[in-house]
Amino acid sequence: MSTPATPGRYPRLRILWSFIRPHRRVLALGLILGLVTTATALATPMVTKWVLDSVGTSTSLTEPIGVLLALLVVGSVVGLWQWILLGTLAERVVLDARESMVRRFFQAKVAELTGRPTGELVTRVTSDTVLLREAASSSAVSLVNGTVALFGTLILMGVLDLVLLTTTLTAIVIVGVLFAMLMPRIAKAEEQAQESVGNLGGVLEGALRAVRTVKASRAEDRQSERIVVQARESARHSVRAVRTQAVAWTIAGGGIQLAIIVILGVGAWRVDQGVLEVSSLIAFLLYAFGIMGPITELTQNITAVQSGIAAASRISQVQQMEVEKDLTDAAQDPVGDRGTDAVLEFRDVRAAYGPDAEPAVDGVTVRIPRVGHTAVVGPSGAGKTTLFSLLLRFIEPHDGEILLDGRPYSSYTHSEIRSRLAYVEQETPIVPGTIRDNLLFTHPDATDQEVWDALRAVKLDEKVISLAGGLDTELSSTAVSGGQRQRIALARAILRTPAVLMLDEATAQVDGLTEAAIHDCIRDRASKGAVLTIAHRLSTVIDADTILVMEDGKIRASGTHSELLASDDLYRRLVEALRIVEPAAG
Repeated sequence: MSTPATPGRYPRLRILWSFIRPHRRVLALGLILGLVTTATALATPMVTKWVLDSVGTSTSLTEPIGVLLALLVVGSVVGLWQWILLGTLAERVVLDARESMVRRFFQAKVAELTGRPTGELVTRVTSDTVLLREAASSSAVSLVNGTVALFGTLILMGVLDLVLLTTTLTAIVIVGVLFAMLMPRIAKAEEQAQESVGNLGGVLEGALRAVRTVKASRAEDRQSERIVVQARESARHSVRAVRTQAVAWTIAGGGIQLAIIVILGVGAWRVDQGVLEVSSLIAFLLYAFGIMGPITELTQNITAVQSGIAAASRISQVQQMEVEKDLTDAAQDPVGDRGTDAVLEFRDVRAAYGPDAEPAVDGVTVRIPRVGHTAVVGPSGAGKTTLFSLLLRFIEPHDGEILLDGRPYSSYTHSEIRSRLAYVEQETPIVPGTIRDNLLFTHPDATDQEVWDALRAVKLDEKVISLAGGLDTELSSTAVSGGQRQRIALARAILRTPAVLMLDEATAQVDGLTEAAIHDCIRDRASKGAVLTIAHRLSTVIDADTILVMEDGKIRASGTHSELLASDDLYRRLVEALRIVEPAAG
C-alpha cells in the first residue's frame, strides 16, 4: 500500500504524541526520575574536585567521600525505578496501539480491508508497534534528560573554566550541524525500510496461502525471487540508514575525542600558567569525558524517535479506515413486520465499488420469499457477490433501498441485520481453534445439544464422534478434510435457525458425499425458512424454487430451472457449458 503524502515534521510529532498522551502522568514521573539521575551524574565531578581539594589542604575526606557514595546510591535506586517504570510504559503503549488497530480492523468496512494486502496489515500490528515502543516512552524522556544533562554539563564546565568551555562548544556546534544535516536522510531511509517490510509481509502472506498452486505451477523460484525483491528493497533502505547513522556516530565520537585532546593540551598550558587549578582541570576532563553520554543519548534517541514517528504515521493510517458506524448499537424496535411474504426485498438498488466505478449492481428489484430456496446464477462479474455484500451490509447502495421484514435497512444497525442472516463463504475460512470453537463462533452461548443437532443436519456427527478429541479436535489437524471443514462452516451457519441462510457456492470444491449432505441440508432449511445461494455449479440449484439470472449487474430473468431453459438463452448457455442434462420428462 502506498503511503499518503508525508505531512510536515510537527504534525507527525503530534501523531506520535497521540500515543503518549494517555500515559502523560507516568511519562512525567519518568522525566522527574530521569532529571534526578542526571543531577546525581552532574554533581559527581564537582564532588570529585572537592575530594582533590581536600587532599591538597589536608582536610578530612570523610564528608566528600560520603557525598560521593550517597550520589551513587541515589542515582542507582532512582535509575532502577525509572528503568522499570519506562519499560512498563513502553509495553503499555505497544499494547494500546495493537489493541486500537485490531479493534479498528474488525470495525472497518470490508472494502477498507480487502483493498490492502493482509500481510501488510499484520506488519503494522507486529513490526511497527515495536518501533513505536522506545520512541513513545524512554526515548521521549531521554531526549529531555539528555538535553538537560548536556546543558547542565556545559554550565558546570563554564563555572570551572570559560576558555576550555569555548573549545568544547566549538566542537559540539560543528558536530551538531553535521548531525542535523544527516538526520533527514536517516528518517527517510527508516520510513522506506518499514514500508518495504510491510510490502514483503503482504506478498509473502499471499504466496504462502497459495503454496500448492505455486508448487504445482513450478513457480517456486519465480515466487521466491518476487518476495526476495521486497526483502532486498527493505535491506537496501536499512543499509542506507545504517551507513548514514555510522557516519553520524563517527562524526559525533571523533569530534568529541578530538575536542578532549585539545582541552587536555589547552588545560595543561593554563595550569602551567597558574590560571587553572589541577583539580579544576581534572573535574573539567571528567565532564568532557562524560559529555559523550548526553550526546550519545541524544543522537540515539533522535534516531529512535525518527523511526517511531515513521511507525506512528503508518499506524495512524489504520485509524483513518472508515468504520461501520453502528456496529454494536441496538435500535428501539429491531423487529420488522414478519407477516409480509418477503423476508428481503430490493427496490431499484444500484451499487458500485467507488464513486467513479461502473455499477456492480444496476437497478435490481426482487423479493426473497420468507420460505423457500432462491438461487442466483450468472457469469463472472454479473453482480452476484455484490448482491450478497449489499445484504450483509459490507457495502451500501448508492440508490434504491433494501428492506428486511418490510423495514428499510437504514432503520437497522449492522448487528441487527447480521443477526438475522447466516453466511457461508465460498472459501469457508475457519477460525483458529477447535471444532467446538468454530461451531460456537456466531453463537457462543449455544448448548451442546444445539451443536450436535447442527452437526447431525450436515451429516457430520458420526465423524466428530469418531475423532479422539471429538468437538475439541483442532481444525489444523489432518483428521478433518477440506469437505468436512466446509460442512463445519455450514453447521455453524445453521446452529440457530436464521431468517435467511446465505451460501456463496457452498458445493464448489467438495466431493460428491459432501455435496449430497449440503443439498439435503439446503432442502431441509428451505422448507422452514429462506435460503439464498450463489451458484457457479448449476447442479446446486436445479431444484431451487426460484432462480435469478444476473448479467451486467441486472436481473435479466427469473423462474424455475425448466422455465428458464425454455425462455432464457443465457441460462441455456450456462447449463450447456456445465453439461447439465435436464431430467427427461415423463
